[in-house]
Amino acid sequence: MRATLWILGSVCVVQAGGGALSALWGRGREWFLVHRVGPLEGYEIFACIVLGVLGLALWAAGAAVRME
Repeated sequence: MRATLWILGSVCVVQAGGGALSALWGRGREWFLVHRVGPLEGYEIFACIVLGVLGLALWAAGAAVRME
């Protein structure tokens, strides 16, 4: 469970960072999830921030899980 949360958090943070950079620079749009979701058009930066916070929350949840 701990490793799953860390991996999902890492994917979210990478997608958020790359999506924000591509939204600011206007290049590489096909690689990031935020640019593929139609209703988020025009809100890419905000969606990337939310996705990054979600990734950090998943990392925190992974750190809080006890190893048994």
